[in-house]
Amino acid sequence: MLTALRKQLAAGQALTGEEVAAAVRELAGETETTAVKADFLAALAHKGETAEEISAFALAMRDLAVVPPLDAETRSREILDVCGTGGDRLNTFNISTTVALVMAAAGVSVAKHGNRAITSQAGSADVLEALGIKIDLTPAQAAASLRDQHFAFFFAPNYHPAFKQITPVRRLCAERGQRTIFNFLGPLLNPVRPTSQLVGVPRPELCEPVAAVLKNLGVRRSMVVCGEVETSGERRYLDELSTLGRNHAVSHLRFDVAGLPLRPATLSDLAGADRKANAEIVRRLLRGEERGPKRDAILLNSAAAMLVAGKAQSLREGWALAAEIIDSGGAGKKLEELIGASQRA
Repeated sequence: MLTALRKQLAAGQALTGEEVAAAVRELAGETETTAVKADFLAALAHKGETAEEISAFALAMRDLAVVPPLDAETRSREILDVCGTGGDRLNTFNISTTVALVMAAAGVSVAKHGNRAITSQAGSADVLEALGIKIDLTPAQAAASLRDQHFAFFFAPNYHPAFKQITPVRRLCAERGQRTIFNFLGPLLNPVRPTSQLVGVPRPELCEPVAAVLKNLGVRRSMVVCGEVETSGERRYLDELSTLGRNHAVSHLRFDVAGLPLRPATLSDLAGADRKANAEIVRRLLRGEERGPKRDAILLNSAAAMLVAGKAQSLREGWALAAEIIDSGGAGKKLEELIGASQRA
């Protein structure tokens, strides 16, 4: 099945919704080898995924997911996810994870969906675990955390049994230097089905199709972003808003970075390392001890998240609110609350 679809993709023919559903069943099953699955995903990437194909993949994967038992009060809230798709290979520290914690400190209900590192040194699961936040809560415990703490981490393997068969395929593709549709799908598979999302993508041309997919999935408020980086005379892209160059964004919300107090910075200023080092960066940022370019990156992306979540009417207002939450000690306090609550759970 996947071999036949790979030939179709190589000929430049898009997949129908039915073909995508069949492909997902093959990817999640045990009949095809890891190599055959990887070749199929590579062929899809080489053709270029359409918004319709991405939507169909997201819907097929969500149909296989475990749904956490949120109560009616929690479900009635604005629920936010902040997530970069991965795949930019620039090895920055965990920007979106830090922003998620800032947003929780702002009183926004944040359902952070993520996994361990595949294309970076430390994924969201790795750095949260290194901070002391338990990532392997049961669906009921995670739902309670979202209700009571306004933050919960939904560890992808616990909610997507299909990942057991797909993770080795993604690792093989990563070893080959091949990005796949799963780099886009991560933010689209949140089992909570958030009402608002800030999604970072690794190439500007992905902003429009991913925004279309979010609309197809029923997300009410969204922003899809990609930031430029000039390094060694080469233009590269972050799956975050960039403090290092021009930004691309697709949103129904007003987006204007003019007037923000961004300081000159380079890619090396945003560098991350392993999970332990990145956890220390996150601690320093949330405690207000880091005042340089890393803080600017957090304030810029938090400003966008505030806008998406309806906590601010402009990036300038969102920037100021995020800075106040950090400098007042609220973000650091929230981190300690989450550590304690998750350990008690």
